[in-house]
Amino acid sequence: MEVLSKLVGVEEEDEVMLPGFRFHPTDEELIGFYLRRKVEKKPIAIEIIKQLDIYKYDPWDLPKVSNMGEKEWYFFCTRGRKYRNSIRPNRVTGSGFWKATGIDKSIFSTLKPNQECIGLKKSLVYYRGSAGKGTKTDWMMHEFRLPFNTNSPQHYHAVRLLNFPLFFHLIFS
Repeated sequence: MEVLSKLVGVEEEDEVMLPGFRFHPTDEELIGFYLRRKVEKKPIAIEIIKQLDIYKYDPWDLPKVSNMGEKEWYFFCTRGRKYRNSIRPNRVTGSGFWKATGIDKSIFSTLKPNQECIGLKKSLVYYRGSAGKGTKTDWMMHEFRLPFNTNSPQHYHAVRLLNFPLFFHLIFS
C-alpha cells in the first residue's frame, strides 16, 4: 500500500481508485451476475454498483454520488410506481423526467441451453421540464430488469409489490 500511495501521490487515508481498472460488463453479465445476485440477496465481493434511489437526483448530480465512472455510471434502484395500486413506473426527478424510447430488448444467455431470456433492457432519455413541455437532453439511461416469470409465485409477488431492484446504466453523450 505504501508503494501504491507513493506511486499515485496520496496518503493512505485517501480513497484511491485502482489504476487501470475499467468496469465494462456486457448486458448478459449485468443481468446474469450483478442483478440476479442483488435480487437473490447474495453478496458481491466488491460493491462496484451503488444502491441509490436515482429519481431523487437529476442526472447531472448522479456522477457525484457514484462509485466510479467518467461518462458512464451504474446504479441499483428499487422500482417506484406512479400510483399506489398501479404497475406504471414513476420516472420523475426534481427538474424533469426519464422517457422510455422504443420497446424492451430481450437479453439472452449464451451459457444456458436454447438461449434463454434472462432479462430485459429499456432505453430512456432525460427531458427537462414537465411531460408534454419537456426539452430533450443528452442524458440517456438503460434500465435492466429480470423478466416476469409467471410460473414463480415469488417473482409474481415481487412484481406486484414493485420492490425488486432494477439496474441502471447512465450515459452522458
